[in-house]
Amino acid sequence: MTLDFRNTNTLWTSVLAETLRQLGLQTAIICPGSRSAPLTVAFAQHLNIEAIPILDERSAAFFALGIARRTGVPVVLICTSGTAGAHFYPAVIEAFESHVPLLILTADRPPELRHCHAGQAISQMNMYGAYTHWYKELALPEADLSMLAYLRQTAVQAWGRSHSPIPGPVHLNIPFREPLAPILDPTLNPIAKHFNEAQFFQMVQPRAVTAYSTQFTLPLQTWMDCDRGLIIAGPAMPRDAIAYCQAIAQFSQTLGWPVLAEGLSPLRNHADLNPFLISTYDIALRNRDLATQLQPRQIIRLGELPTSKTLRQWLQGLSIPQWIIEPSDQNVDPLHSHSVHIRASVEAVAECLRDQSDRSAPGDRPGQFTNKYLKDWLLIETKIRVDLDRTLKSTQALRESKVAWLLSQTLPIGTPLFIANSMPVRDVELFWQPGTRKIQPYFNRGANGIDGTLSSALGMAHRDQRSVLLTGDLSLLHDTNGFLIQTQWQGSLTIVLINNAGGGIFGMLPIANFEPPFEAFFATPQQADFAKLCAAYQVEHVLIQDWHTLETLLNLLPAHGIRVLEVTCDRTLDAQWRKAHLHKLSAAAFENDQS
Repeated sequence: MTLDFRNTNTLWTSVLAETLRQLGLQTAIICPGSRSAPLTVAFAQHLNIEAIPILDERSAAFFALGIARRTGVPVVLICTSGTAGAHFYPAVIEAFESHVPLLILTADRPPELRHCHAGQAISQMNMYGAYTHWYKELALPEADLSMLAYLRQTAVQAWGRSHSPIPGPVHLNIPFREPLAPILDPTLNPIAKHFNEAQFFQMVQPRAVTAYSTQFTLPLQTWMDCDRGLIIAGPAMPRDAIAYCQAIAQFSQTLGWPVLAEGLSPLRNHADLNPFLISTYDIALRNRDLATQLQPRQIIRLGELPTSKTLRQWLQGLSIPQWIIEPSDQNVDPLHSHSVHIRASVEAVAECLRDQSDRSAPGDRPGQFTNKYLKDWLLIETKIRVDLDRTLKSTQALRESKVAWLLSQTLPIGTPLFIANSMPVRDVELFWQPGTRKIQPYFNRGANGIDGTLSSALGMAHRDQRSVLLTGDLSLLHDTNGFLIQTQWQGSLTIVLINNAGGGIFGMLPIANFEPPFEAFFATPQQADFAKLCAAYQVEHVLIQDWHTLETLLNLLPAHGIRVLEVTCDRTLDAQWRKAHLHKLSAAAFENDQS
């Protein structure tokens, strides 16, 4: 028998664990604590659930986020009562904003021990507020068949709400009275004797996830009549990258529109699927003359906006029709443009586009063609890309801008790459070279914070292929407790650490011109010795002295364990390098275009 009839609490939690397991649960992340002991026992002793103990709740939550992001399957997070659950909050926010399924189980004191200064008791009612898809406080455990059925069905509903109609976090607050340990209670013997487990769980089974979509008709003729249309593909982590890229290629080639592809989109890593791909748009649009010349008349946006501030400012100055294809019910238009939301996946809209074009009259049927606007974009892309690659190839000093460019050409085919926020994500957008290496980008761009970077990357890499994390020093220092996970972790993660002694991104902002307080309060340089830090956690550390060494180590990733490759850079010189070369590249592109 799967269920644990030792006492009421163990029966209650074993019903919960078994229900979730039959629905498809694979992994539970468990933080230590007393009040959560019944949950810990149930999930840790379940033979078909991987239970991983993690000390730090914030790190645990981001680790769970990384696993759920990679697999698309909800991960259970368990903690004790009190402030423990509060440490989950940043990861819960990220999961909500970036549509990642999590199931949070917070243990709690029973009602009689609340609001009376009992130890480790705070108000946990709906503690994550608007950042969950569903919240429910469970009843106190009872060894009663009807109450166990209530628990089972509540778990079924919680599981469903965590991934449909769109994925996200669900919170169950679960009160327990003592005994919290699995102490034997003989009064449960009668129910154990007559309990029919097969019948109780017979209707609990995995169900197909229903994606959020509606019936829609595309403005195909409106799009076909436009010879200055533009497709903008933002950050994306589709379950099937090839199908996603093929769908966008169909958009592009059917309409004859160029595709501006964010560095966090899989498009740049499957460049052979789309001949109309543009990767250097940020550099091109820094030139006012080019920005004017390249203005479109219509735009199709796919998901969130790219990271580029230059692109956003350019779009904000355009008063033209925009169609935003995004399957959730959220508003993903921070520019408040003249936009129409099409609530469906890119793949579904591509299929509809194909059906509509097949039904069109022969004379109106779209085909693969190019127009002047498309040719202009492709010509500029070629010119900037050639100059950019030549510039980066000749750069011998350790400049952080070159790291992303080198990764795009060096990582083994299909490598999962977690990209930290701040400067790494921007360098990937600016410098990542389109190719066919099928690199799998991962990121936390829901809330765009630096917290949980290491833990998320470890979650992405857990029980998966050799993986890489690209991060700055502050992001790594903000989450060094993530290294504690390695005793329970299985995988291979190479961390490419850009150590520029502070927050390099602030050197690109106007506040950098105000000293004081810039250095102390914005750049916030730290004194951590990463070699000693790695030694404390028994993590391999290599200080990179030249590009050849970095390239060699990235060509052959280790089979297991964590390794840090530290690239030391000067953030002041890096900021100067970016400003000088990006201006030069954009100016040269316009001059060449006029010749």
